[in-house]
Amino acid sequence: MIQDHQNIVWHNHLITRKSREKLHGHQGIVLWFTGLSGSGKSTIAGSVEEKLHQLHVSSYLLDGDNLRHGLCRDLGFDKPDRYENIRRVGEVARLMADAGLIVLTALISPYRAERQMVREMLTPGRFVEIFIDTPFAICEARDPKGLYQKARSGELRCFTGVNSEYQTPLHPDIRLNGEYKVSYLTNQVLEFLRLKNIFTA
Repeated sequence: MIQDHQNIVWHNHLITRKSREKLHGHQGIVLWFTGLSGSGKSTIAGSVEEKLHQLHVSSYLLDGDNLRHGLCRDLGFDKPDRYENIRRVGEVARLMADAGLIVLTALISPYRAERQMVREMLTPGRFVEIFIDTPFAICEARDPKGLYQKARSGELRCFTGVNSEYQTPLHPDIRLNGEYKVSYLTNQVLEFLRLKNIFTA
């Protein structure tokens, strides 16, 4: 059933994002990790979150696979469902950033327009697109979930990089070379956040 949006009113509350950020001691922001399967998105995002936790920075990692066990479990992998998957994750990330958290997402998110859609959900400067730039051959060689092999055999349809398109970010906020060590790439992200005064620890 389609909702009648004319009867829905936005409520402004007394506690604002700035109030929550003051409580946390840092800004709320979304770090959007994008790249092919096997590029290292989840590993790097997890490493960044671990370091943030050690620095007493309030954060949360939204992992694409984990979200498909709950929030997005009703969605498939065709283009309309992928769009809805990104829209839902974007809305959740926006709310968590409004709560003053540093939100990390690790999703392939293959289309530029959908990543731009999420950027536009947030206040300017509160969305950081992080492209894990790992050569396709290395991603396929890693194949940590065996998905490339399934896609090549025809068992898996709509798999990004094999039978579905990945649109490389044109101007990512951060470009990470996925062939480098995770510790080095983690420090690159943390240094970016410090330079942007997201946190000072």
